Amino acid sequence: MWRALDDGSDPIASVPWEGPAMSCGLVDTITEFDAGFFRVSPGEAQRMDPRQRLLLEVTWEALEHAGISAQSLEEERVGVYVGASGNGYAAHLYRSDVEADGYDVTGSLASVIAGRVSYFLGLRGPAMTIDTACSSSLVAVHVAMKALRARECAVALAGGVAAVPRMSRETESWLALSHFSKHGRCRPFDASADGIVSSDGCGMVVLKRLSTAKQDGDRILAVIRGSAINHDGRTQGLTVPSGLAQEDLIRRALEEARVRPKEVGYVECHGTGTVLGDPIEVQALGSVLSEGREADRPVIVGSVKSNLGHTDAAAGVAGLIKVVLSLQHGRIPKNLHFEAPNPHIAWDELPVKVASEAVPWVRNGVARIAGVSSFGISGTNAHVVVEEAPAAAETALSAAKRSCELLVLSAKSG
Repeated sequence: MWRALDDGSDPIASVPWEGPAMSCGLVDTITEFDAGFFRVSPGEAQRMDPRQRLLLEVTWEALEHAGISAQSLEEERVGVYVGASGNGYAAHLYRSDVEADGYDVTGSLASVIAGRVSYFLGLRGPAMTIDTACSSSLVAVHVAMKALRARECAVALAGGVAAVPRMSRETESWLALSHFSKHGRCRPFDASADGIVSSDGCGMVVLKRLSTAKQDGDRILAVIRGSAINHDGRTQGLTVPSGLAQEDLIRRALEEARVRPKEVGYVECHGTGTVLGDPIEVQALGSVLSEGREADRPVIVGSVKSNLGHTDAAAGVAGLIKVVLSLQHGRIPKNLHFEAPNPHIAWDELPVKVASEAVPWVRNGVARIAGVSSFGISGTNAHVVVEEAPAAAETALSAAKRSCELLVLSAKSG
């Protein structure tokens, strides 16, 4: 993912459907699945929601990246918290022209998306699928953190998954929504912003209490200092965001994190590139983060949606992963498709600057801190505060960089 962000590559393409054409970001291999590896019969695999398949694969990759053996987690109190929105695959399975199958229920239930991971890995901790629409995965991270602090689990797997509808009838309904871009690109903060493009997406992170991670000798990539969730309440419309609610959200997350507003150097915004949403979000950010901030040190903002499109329930964790990668590499990637600032945003009055080019993320003698926002069409909002990894962990990461690497391949069978 970092290579795509750093290079500024654009994976969005115009895809011909039955009738209409739409710009979106698709995982070409979404129908491919190593059923045998995950101990799923071919018949059952065919009836599984693609999100279940994607999540199993990405969760396995997350554990490998964390250096954790899946076998070591069996029968342990490991929690699984997954953001997933909607249930379009059920409509596909229950069409009149599709013959019913015994696996249809487990293949389409949203609750099984998280349950499937716990079942495959043999985990004994909480397992839940969370649906707050676009904010689902960041809400899942928030809930996972609370569970870790309450010692409901020792390890938490948190994230989200989304798949663009592939069935023509559902796609037509999808395209009819007014918040989709006519230009075919998500342009956060830009004057020409006219909505989102939809994309497949899946992301999972492995979470532990910091003290436990240090004790276990884990490779620590970043520290989540605090988080908060809330709801917009009654606004001018169900899907209309509330600037006051967003301000309250960010303040509460900072208070829990024990971070002063001026210490935040970057915010990964929800940044959908909508005429209504962007000005409200930037104004709320500026109002909160201006406190104590020097005029020559504006907070940098960006949105991964300018790169990947809107990955729906996986959008929040995509932003979180982008922030962690940016901290590791010491660079904030360019926010794509930003050419002329949105005239409805008071740029001259707010201490906010868009990453119109890649920005070096320097320490200036203090730890680098970022915020990540994710707002749901349901009205549920989430914000997390992220700090770079402790110095000792970073030193270990630097020492691990070598001129040569051993490439290890593994498989369950020959």
